[in-house]
Amino acid sequence: MPPLDVVLTAWQIDWAAAALISASAVLYALGLKAAAARGHRQPVWRTLAFYLLGLGFLTVLTCGFPGVYSAQLRWAFTLKISLMLFVVPLLVGLGKPISLARAALPPRGVTRLNNVLAHRAVRFVSNSMAAPLLGLALFSTFLTPAFYTLRTAPLAESLLTVGVPLLGMLMALPIIEEADFRRSSAFFILEFVFVFIELLVDAVPGILLRLNGQVLDHVTTRQSSVGWFPDALRDQQLAGDVLWFICEIVDLPLIILMFIRFSRSDKREARGFDDLTDAQLDELNAEHLGRGR
Repeated sequence: MPPLDVVLTAWQIDWAAAALISASAVLYALGLKAAAARGHRQPVWRTLAFYLLGLGFLTVLTCGFPGVYSAQLRWAFTLKISLMLFVVPLLVGLGKPISLARAALPPRGVTRLNNVLAHRAVRFVSNSMAAPLLGLALFSTFLTPAFYTLRTAPLAESLLTVGVPLLGMLMALPIIEEADFRRSSAFFILEFVFVFIELLVDAVPGILLRLNGQVLDHVTTRQSSVGWFPDALRDQQLAGDVLWFICEIVDLPLIILMFIRFSRSDKREARGFDDLTDAQLDELNAEHLGRGR
């Protein structure tokens, strides 16, 4: 493992990440200004969370040690990609960027934003039933020679740096913007099933990387003569450990958040039934019985 001074002093400028981070920071600042002009005040802690936790953590991953050594170390690349997919979106989501955009935009802009969020592609990616498939598809490439290309090709690295956090944001939309994705209690039960499937599925590539006795990307040469660099097989095993651990540990808070969402949805539905008159309840029961015939 690398010495602490190497971890702390390894820095670079990742231009793709710099463009993404700068654009996000400017757009959020403009949103704050426009929302304030419309009488909406964003809580200070959400603004700090967006900039310091969300964009700050993305900066560390792309410009710090994981970004500097991602082309040479499989485990550093795996650490960077998995955290950009699973953790960065949740930290950025603390700033409620979609809610801020809705407060900042004029009515026509809000309509366009709602149309984008309602698009089939967005709904599919943000569906917890699709998340296991997307994660499996991405991390399965780590089991092929494409793993080397993704790590070392500048274009592939830039596309992943921009695309992976955006994909993670779409996958996390139901959690970070719950008001736009209200679902019934029955749907939450189905989501629980798929989340537990995700617990198993996401870990498969990590397990295979860890337990395989061959270097799967076929690059067996040591990437550096530095003493702390592992050999190719050990590097692959460490990448498997990282991926396995992150995929499992990240799902636990997601399950807790889903329980919270389920509880809120159940209370909301209960209040809705309590507000109905006896005549309206009788009408609903009659409609339900009529469908069952």
